[in-house]
Amino acid sequence: RVCFCFGCLIVEGVDMLQLDRLRYQQDRFSLTADFQIAAGDRVAVIGPSGGGKSTLLNGIAGFLAPKQGQVLWNETPMPHHPGERPLSILFQDHNLFPHLTVLDNVAIGLRPDMRLSAHQKAQAISALDQVGLGDKAMAYPRDLSGGQQGRAGLARALLRQRPILLLDEPFAALGPALKDEMLELTREIVHQAGITALMVTHDPQDALNFAQYAILVVDGQAQAPAPIGPLFDQPPPALQAYLGRRAP
Repeated sequence: RVCFCFGCLIVEGVDMLQLDRLRYQQDRFSLTADFQIAAGDRVAVIGPSGGGKSTLLNGIAGFLAPKQGQVLWNETPMPHHPGERPLSILFQDHNLFPHLTVLDNVAIGLRPDMRLSAHQKAQAISALDQVGLGDKAMAYPRDLSGGQQGRAGLARALLRQRPILLLDEPFAALGPALKDEMLELTREIVHQAGITALMVTHDPQDALNFAQYAILVVDGQAQAPAPIGPLFDQPPPALQAYLGRRAP
């Protein structure tokens, strides 16, 4: 059971994200996965382009229906409809609506119809404060830098109060210093809230900076999560081939 108060996710019992004998099929491409991720773990999803990283995230999110197997949270099969799954997703474009203020872009995570109570509006403002955008509530996405747009997207994901966060290279377009700042902020927030986070990345240093574990996805097979330090210290042949060198 998961109890959420804003800024603090209290996980009771043994919650687990389970990918049970999954197989996804897209035209001639097939992806398989069969493993578990403990609640609160931060996991990097790494591997060569075309290997199936985004397919894995889309399957967990419910955008793809499996040919076999199922995705479970806390031993319960996830609903078929993506919007009913206990997760939020942060993409590279941050999913911001240009015609809405930053506050409204965040608050829409609570109520798509924007009929907010005073308490819900206060929650949205608190989320902006938490990511350092309290002074940008009435600005529009066009007024924000890339890093600030990332913060707004992160604030909305937090406000949705879901125990799982999927990140599909959300900060890849940022410069190195700003990307490191956003990864640190995201890592701190998901750690404090007890959120289970899976982040697709092509950058091994980003994976090391953010995650405790790594899932290597190669040739349509998502391997079980492994502790990221030992995995990169002694990479298997598939990871060595992807990196072209030993990981840092």
